[in-house]
This record gives sequence, C-alpha cells and structure tokens, in this order.
Amino acid sequence: MKIAIAQTAPVFFDRQRTTEKAAEHATRAGAEGAKLVAFGETFIPAYPLWTCRTDGARFDAADQKQLHARYLESGVDIERGDLEPLQDAARDAGITVVVGVAERPGERAGHTIYCSCVVIDASGKIASVHRKLMPTFEERLSWGAGDGAGLRTHSVGEFTVGALNCWENWMPLARASLYAQGENLHVAIWPGCERLTRDITRFIALESRSFVISASSIIRREDLPADMPGKEILDREDVYYDGGSCVAAPDGSWLVEPVVGREELIFCDLDRARVNEERQNFDPSGHYARPDVLELAIDRRRQASAYFID
Repeated sequence: MKIAIAQTAPVFFDRQRTTEKAAEHATRAGAEGAKLVAFGETFIPAYPLWTCRTDGARFDAADQKQLHARYLESGVDIERGDLEPLQDAARDAGITVVVGVAERPGERAGHTIYCSCVVIDASGKIASVHRKLMPTFEERLSWGAGDGAGLRTHSVGEFTVGALNCWENWMPLARASLYAQGENLHVAIWPGCERLTRDITRFIALESRSFVISASSIIRREDLPADMPGKEILDREDVYYDGGSCVAAPDGSWLVEPVVGREELIFCDLDRARVNEERQNFDPSGHYARPDVLELAIDRRRQASAYFID
C-alpha cells in the first residue's frame, strides 16, 4: 500500500484556509495512488508555539489572553462541519486522512481546545477523534487533557491503523491499547522536529513489529501572521519547526529517513508481508503476550462536563 505524509506549513490561525490546504494535499496524494495521508499535530490551524517562546505562563498577561482568544476563534468544531472540505476531498480521492486539529468541541462548552488526532475514512466519514491524553509541559497552557474515547484502530486496505499525538507516543499503555486491537500501521503526528521523531519512530516499529509513520509540520517565521501578539519575540527565530517526517519498517529499519527543512509530499510503499515476517519471533499482543499475568483496561467513554437526566 502506498502512503503519503504531507510535511507542510499551516495557514497560521486560519482554520478554513488550512483545511483547504489539507484538502489539496489529500487530493494530490490520492491522485498519486496513496491510500492514506497523514498531517502533523494540530496542523489545523497550527501548533501553539508561542507558549514556550513568549513566557506563556505569566498569569493574567494581556498578550497571552489575546493569543489564546485568537486560537479559540480558529479552533475546529467538528460537529459544526469545519472539516467538511477535507472530508469531501477524502471521499473524492478515496483516501484515508489522519490529521491533527486544535479541536474546540461544543459538548465541552466550546471554550477549551483539545489536541486531537482525527481519522477521516475513504468515504469521507469521521471515523474517530482522539484527544491527547496529556498535553506536554507548556502545552497545558493551551490544551485540555483528553480521554480514551479515540483509542481505536481502523482498517485501511490490508492494514490496521492506529494513531497518537506527539509525546503520548511515549506512553507504553497508550501504545499497548492500539497493539491489542491488531494495529500493524502506527501513525505518530508531531509539530515538526527531527529530535522528536528520529528515535521514537524506530523504537515503536521495533516494539510493535509494525510500520510506523511519523508526520510533522513545518513552521517558519514567514508563516506567522504580521499582527500576531508577541511577534517581536518570535521573530528572533527563522524556523520554529523543521519537519522530521519519516517512515520505519517493522524491523526498525528506515524506509524514509527524517526529512528536514523543506515542505514535501512524501510517498512510501508498504509491504504487509513484512509485518508477518517480523512477528515470527515477537508479537507484543499475540504469542509473546501474557494476559494471564498482565492485564490492561481502557476506558473509552467520552468525558463530559455534565450529564443531564430529564
């Protein structure tokens, strides 16, 4: 199966234009024969890079309030239909899309952003929405903590696909929850940095005996809006996130080494037989598992702020 990674820059703080850009890449990937295309973490409408660069933890700071308000306004409300252009592109191209979004769900009152990984199937249907279990460090200034509702796998051709956001790929039990559902193609989505992707991509491949795709964005000074609060501080860097998208085989070898410093629609062919070969000696949820000794329970209920009984 051919897959694609869209290593590209978002249209910062612009939900509609970034969604349209993702749709264009999905269309092109499908035209080239890919059956799955992956985008970076919170690609729509961008990763909140200001929190670690503008002293984001200052309490009651006017510039941080302005940045957060703007981020909220550009957040993705899936129920409202914000992803419909990308869903239409997936359906028309017959391609599965894995995309990171800054989700602003109405059922959580619409004023909290979740770092969500959305899977859109080849019919254009939203197959799952996984909210990042624990935002990392300064990300907690922008995102709420997610739940287990999206810890699900999906059939794409001969493969069983699962996905996680950024550093939750380091969470052993989150990975194990996907392995237990038969995952053999893992998609890890990142804001974009080779330092983040190089080691973990091969590690997950070796641990799971699966193919692993790491999909990253690119964000440069030129991609930021001219009127962005705190831009005078942010302008000290030319490149904030430089990619690092890559693909590893089930034996941990590189199929695509980390691609750094450029926007690119990356393609790779995957051979399902490679999974079977590597699981001859190790299958973490099969013949090498010991469910009689080690047990994992996953709560996949969607969390809510309140439950109403009328």
